[in-house]
Amino acid sequence: MKCIVASQGALLAGAPLADLRRRLPLSPPPPPPSIRIQNRLYSISSLPLKDRPVRRCGASLASNYTQTSEIVDLDWDNLGFGIVQTDYMYIAKCGTDGNFSEGEMVPFGPIALNPSSGVLNYGQGLFEGLKAYRKPDGSILLFRPEENALRMRTGAERMCMPAPSVEQFVDAVKQTVLANKRWVPPSGKGSLYLRPLLMGSGAVLGLAPAPEYTFIIFVSPVGNYFKEGLAPINLIVEDKFHRATPGGTGGVKTIGNYASVLMAQKIAKEKGYSDVLYLDAVHKKYLEEVSSCNIFVIKGNVISTPAIKGTILPGITRKSIIDVALSKGFQVEERLVSVDELLDADEVFCTGTAVVVSPVGSITYQGKSDFTLQGGIRAPRRWRRGPAAVYFTDESPDG
Repeated sequence: MKCIVASQGALLAGAPLADLRRRLPLSPPPPPPSIRIQNRLYSISSLPLKDRPVRRCGASLASNYTQTSEIVDLDWDNLGFGIVQTDYMYIAKCGTDGNFSEGEMVPFGPIALNPSSGVLNYGQGLFEGLKAYRKPDGSILLFRPEENALRMRTGAERMCMPAPSVEQFVDAVKQTVLANKRWVPPSGKGSLYLRPLLMGSGAVLGLAPAPEYTFIIFVSPVGNYFKEGLAPINLIVEDKFHRATPGGTGGVKTIGNYASVLMAQKIAKEKGYSDVLYLDAVHKKYLEEVSSCNIFVIKGNVISTPAIKGTILPGITRKSIIDVALSKGFQVEERLVSVDELLDADEVFCTGTAVVVSPVGSITYQGKSDFTLQGGIRAPRRWRRGPAAVYFTDESPDG
């Protein structure tokens, strides 16, 4: 099996978009829907659902929807990571009965919110991030969307919110990509970033869960997340501000987790650093994660990453890297990783939907740049790594 983990292709083990001809007529029709996860194929209908069966979303389309296969004329080589207004977004509502309505594809634009909505007053909201890629033959791949659906459901339970089923979530994602497929960058030029949002949109004054919820998906074509592009990034270890604490919400993708890192990130970027690496709030010596991504440390044949213990987001790219590394004979350890181990590493890299796999070139701790990679990236022999991608090209016994 040829498996590629790259800033322009992730694992390329994504899902071909489903045949949604009843709602979005396409010609010629794509093959039957499937999702590839950890070397196994699942049909959409066979995805494991923990709750009762639900109907598919069946989003209706705005009356002025027009289907086109042409790719938008953008400067794809200088895309960057920012919002680009696209054509359509997906919206579904959920009332007190906990059931989401059939979604609707509407023109991208502002939404109306009550000033006393739960998300505005009490931060009752979650978001996800995933990507769609265009292959050289023009077909489009999704990277493990069912994992985002499961993570949103876990976060929703922590935040006292209903959530779409896995099937609803994946179906909505596919519909949104198809409605905006002309915004998927050409192969090798970036990806279409999808931002699913789940928020308490109902009015509430006293501290309580909102009576109504809104599920939205919007998209934007993106390039590299960091301004360094494919070059190694420079991190500073933060030992005063903390991203999360035990018992809090650091392990779910709630919106408040990201607002709390803005101050430390602002200070770091003013000093010329790419981002901030946070330590645990108790001992202040163990690695947690970077503002928007997980971190990995390599020493010899051992790849170590902080364990998921309630304060670290269970990244989907993180999980994929662990799966691939294990299949290639690396020893992977999910455990407490100290700052001292970080500074003594052979290689350090970050993973996330936005950053994909980003090499770390330097780490500054307590005013000293104690970790620096000179003249490129050192790496174990079997972890054949360049500034753009990690490649695994030998045959996998799992197929």
